[in-house]
Amino acid sequence: MTAQKLDGWAAAGAIRAQLADEVADLKAHGVVPGLATVLIGDDPASHVYVTNKHKGCEEIGMRSLRIDLPADTTREQALDAVERLNADPSIHSYLIQYPVPSQLDFNELLYRVDPKKDGDGLHPFNLGLLALGADGPRPCTPVGIQALLSHHGVGIEGATVAVVGRGLTVGRPLGMLLTLKEPNANATVIQCHTGTPDIGEFTRQADIVVAAVGRAGTVTADMIKPGAAVVDVGVNRIDGELLGDVAPEVAEVAAWLSPVPGGVGPMTITMLMRNTVAAARRALGNA
Repeated sequence: MTAQKLDGWAAAGAIRAQLADEVADLKAHGVVPGLATVLIGDDPASHVYVTNKHKGCEEIGMRSLRIDLPADTTREQALDAVERLNADPSIHSYLIQYPVPSQLDFNELLYRVDPKKDGDGLHPFNLGLLALGADGPRPCTPVGIQALLSHHGVGIEGATVAVVGRGLTVGRPLGMLLTLKEPNANATVIQCHTGTPDIGEFTRQADIVVAAVGRAGTVTADMIKPGAAVVDVGVNRIDGELLGDVAPEVAEVAAWLSPVPGGVGPMTITMLMRNTVAAARRALGNA
């Protein structure tokens, strides 16, 4: 068996085509969806991520604003950037690119973001809405994983899903998302983490395995049930090579496997754009 590819670019392309139509409709009503990014410091990977986000906006006709601040930015200067974006009616959604320099507290900055403009869907208020199954910005990578599986016809409803990782950006919200009683969810989720004595004992039970631990090759072929779908969220740079959290030999056991790069990454950016378009539509409705 050789796994079929969970192609993030194909899935993202289909969603972006729909978003382009929505953007055109909003423009016809006098609203241009606006996304902003706040990048503080000189982290090379962050610069690449931010550039790709703005390219995506340009592709579908959205407005984007890039705020780049130096590595020695003070707390007051960073908070001022946040408050200016909160007050800017042309910006419907924005994010603070993680990580930030050591003199800044990322959580403090995140908590000051207007929840209605929370592009990443990680503000505590919006995580609360997710827990309730209520409408609001949802975390981009988890909903991107959900959409990636759905696009390729991998059934989530009624499936057993093993999530390896419990981080705030992926593992924890993904577990909440996939257990919601709604379409493309309603799964049984097993949450594995560093405190799990034998992760393989649980992943071998799963129809879908999501690896989001940030350690190359954590999930190996002997941990996967034959025919399972495997989503690799890991982005690990080792000796100049980009590696995922899933070992390559998993492709000989799984039915589906997302590549790194080209799997989850394009979906995360696309869901950020979708959050922004949704925020613009809500703003139009409240105007």
